[in-house]
Amino acid sequence: MAASYTSLVAPSGRPESPLLAWCFFGILLTALVLLLPIFSDACDSPPRFQTMKLQGAAKPSYSSGETVKYECRPGYKPIFPPLPTSTVCQDDNTWAQLMEACTRKLCPNLGDPVNGQVIYVNESFAFGTQAHFVCNEGFYIIGEKILHCEISENTVAWNDNPPICEKIKCSRPTEIENGRYTNSHKDIFEYNEAVTYICDPSSGPDEYSLVGESRLVCVGSDTWSSDAPQCKVVKCIYPIVDHGTMVSGFRAKYYYKAEVVFECDKGFSLRGKSRIVCGADSTWEPELPTCVKALIPATTKHPYSSVSGHPSLPDDLHSEDLDVGLIAVIVLTVVAAITVSAACLYKCFMRRQEEN
Repeated sequence: MAASYTSLVAPSGRPESPLLAWCFFGILLTALVLLLPIFSDACDSPPRFQTMKLQGAAKPSYSSGETVKYECRPGYKPIFPPLPTSTVCQDDNTWAQLMEACTRKLCPNLGDPVNGQVIYVNESFAFGTQAHFVCNEGFYIIGEKILHCEISENTVAWNDNPPICEKIKCSRPTEIENGRYTNSHKDIFEYNEAVTYICDPSSGPDEYSLVGESRLVCVGSDTWSSDAPQCKVVKCIYPIVDHGTMVSGFRAKYYYKAEVVFECDKGFSLRGKSRIVCGADSTWEPELPTCVKALIPATTKHPYSSVSGHPSLPDDLHSEDLDVGLIAVIVLTVVAAITVSAACLYKCFMRRQEEN
């Protein structure tokens, strides 16, 4: 009797987990939040537009039938013919459809500058665009190269005055010591106008060399194509290479850009460049080469062996015989493999014919 009573008593269950209860509560709360708009009788915040803004401050919610109005944002103006600028909260808690009713205001057309042109981004001078200015060849720009169409009080305007294109001119180039340039009587030089520098005769035993560009061109506003050259004495020492011979460039004195070519005597090899030039700092460029004694190759082993008095074949002959023999073995192996494969294929083919 006691045993039967024990079997009827239900086992005590474990207490419910608090984590499970909190999960259920979170799911229920999320469902309520998602379903709240369905049971609500109000519209949420009005829609936002790129060209329009809401008149007055927005409210958290709007009742059915309530109307809101929009106005153009700064930098925009109403479209013509005008479009509706108000919307209403409908019975289904949605806002009535409304289209953009404003467009960008236009900045004044700047027009091309004299001796230049203006390029509008997107081929428009509306609010937010840019105007890029370029000058014709021989002219340079004074002012801002890029203007922006921006908001200015209640309208739009360019952020700066348009630039102008001025004719390129250069002032006198640099005077040099021991030299002069052509047209030195002029104070102003036009675009692409050139001057040529020359050195004066030397009063000493050595002549002046012109180091640098002899011809300068006016390429920009007070900008010449390169720095002015120098007129100075550039003289390199007489080049001598031990165990070498000069084959070209013979002269008594070696001035700027003089060239010399060397070759080595028999039994010697050249290290360095055979051709050298007298550089602007009175040194040879590259440096003088050297001629070093050529190494004599070591004697090879005699082709005949001294053992037993029998001659032996050269090593290279053994190598050639080995190469020929190896090639012959490879060829025979390939031919044999092809023959065996062909025989097997033929036997399989005949067996299949007999079965059919």
